[in-house]
Amino acid sequence: MKVLKNEKHQGYSPVLSQISDNQIHGDYKESFFIGIESSNDTPFCRANIWPNPDVLPGWQATMEKYHQEALRVCKAIARVLALALDVDGDYFDKPEMLGNPLAFMRLLHYEGMSDPSKGIYGCGPHSDFGMMTLLATDSVMGLQICKDRDVKPRKWEYIPSIKGAYIVNIGDLLERWSNGIFKSALHRVLGNGQDRYSIAFFLQPSHDCIVECLPTCQSENNPPKYPAIKCSTYLTQRYQDSQVDLSIDKKQT
Repeated sequence: MKVLKNEKHQGYSPVLSQISDNQIHGDYKESFFIGIESSNDTPFCRANIWPNPDVLPGWQATMEKYHQEALRVCKAIARVLALALDVDGDYFDKPEMLGNPLAFMRLLHYEGMSDPSKGIYGCGPHSDFGMMTLLATDSVMGLQICKDRDVKPRKWEYIPSIKGAYIVNIGDLLERWSNGIFKSALHRVLGNGQDRYSIAFFLQPSHDCIVECLPTCQSENNPPKYPAIKCSTYLTQRYQDSQVDLSIDKKQT
């Protein structure tokens, strides 16, 4: 609790402090959130909160190195996605896009038994906010995806953990960029009583990037499905909707 999250969500989040769409209970997970290291208090970015190095020697350097390497992998994937969308491979490398990205990672620990009928989840149903998520998992099953969110009842299927492989989730902003060609993945995590660990690395464009349908993804018969939106506007609203207020009501005794 000495490294409890700040207003930019960096630091430690206890169990039940995060909620997903239409949940009554918070998620049965705890996490540690690391952003881009910055001494300036800018949108979504300020100096990270780190545990005492005497308690965890070398941990900060390890996390910073992992952050750098995960960002490199995500940018490589973005170039493949750009070619698939019929734009230049370096399209997303522009300064206002991934030249100055918002790149965050969350170290996750899930616990307890889930019961979807009671709204109890390791992580409730949601889609990721940004462009893509690079997910490293252990061998404990738990992650499920729903390929068609509009079908009722929803069909959920487990995603296997493959040793040495990452899971890549498409995020909301890439769905908007691609006009739905790439669909943001609805997913959830169910606990089975085992401890489960994962590392999610979230890639978003620069906070002042305007995300709008790519020219190659629209036509007279297929107009843009989403209005243009500033990245920071979209992310701010989604973060506000997903966090439980941990502050103490001063009126309470």
